[in-house]
Amino acid sequence: MIMTQNEMLFIVQSQLAIDLNCSIDDLNGEKDSIIFVEAKENPGRRPFPRKERFFEIVSMGKSIVVSATPERLSIAKTQMQGKDRDTVFSLPFIRGLYLHFLPDVKRIMPMAPPNFFSYELIKREEMVSLFDDVTRFTEAIIYDTNLPWQTDLAVLAKQDGKIVGVAGASKTCAKLWQIGIEVLPKYRNLGLASYLVNKLTFEVLERGEIPSYDVIASNIASQRVAHRLGYFPAWVSDWRCNFVGLEQ
Repeated sequence: MIMTQNEMLFIVQSQLAIDLNCSIDDLNGEKDSIIFVEAKENPGRRPFPRKERFFEIVSMGKSIVVSATPERLSIAKTQMQGKDRDTVFSLPFIRGLYLHFLPDVKRIMPMAPPNFFSYELIKREEMVSLFDDVTRFTEAIIYDTNLPWQTDLAVLAKQDGKIVGVAGASKTCAKLWQIGIEVLPKYRNLGLASYLVNKLTFEVLERGEIPSYDVIASNIASQRVAHRLGYFPAWVSDWRCNFVGLEQ
């Protein structure tokens, strides 16, 4: 059964609170308020790799939560206190932003597939047999066996037996799945990206779980796919950071 929007947001905020070592109230604080917390390896944290020195900044539209190891947390406090959200997210050590989209369950609807293609849903155990065919689809399929998660579901678009587009979803924790998409250049602007993401979105939703569609802020084409399908921007985080010259 597909969950409600409020159920979805509560689960997402609960997971972000675990990841960041903050509370749900922190994520819903007053506009431009900044909450500084020391990063911890909490049970249930999504297994994204962290180095010895770590920094993450997140906003769901009002307050800002900064989660970092002690030295970087101290730098962030010095650089950020007293500043508004736009200034904070424009500080020079924050190198790009990630926009994280969630489906609006009242708007999103199943799409009809583009003509002249065939489609196939595959699971993780079937990825190996397609390895040689889809290695170029690195935006959609995860092959690095050193990572603590892999692509669990994928929807393929084929023409004459050739894979021309892939949407892949990776289950990064108990309820959240991260979706990626890639279509070969020759087959873009034909509606394939929208259909593949839409199909995969409903595969995840119908499992009673939550798909997220994450986009680097400069990728306008990918953001258009999200908006076209009925996704909405739910939170923003840093893409990369660089503390060179600011720490010992």
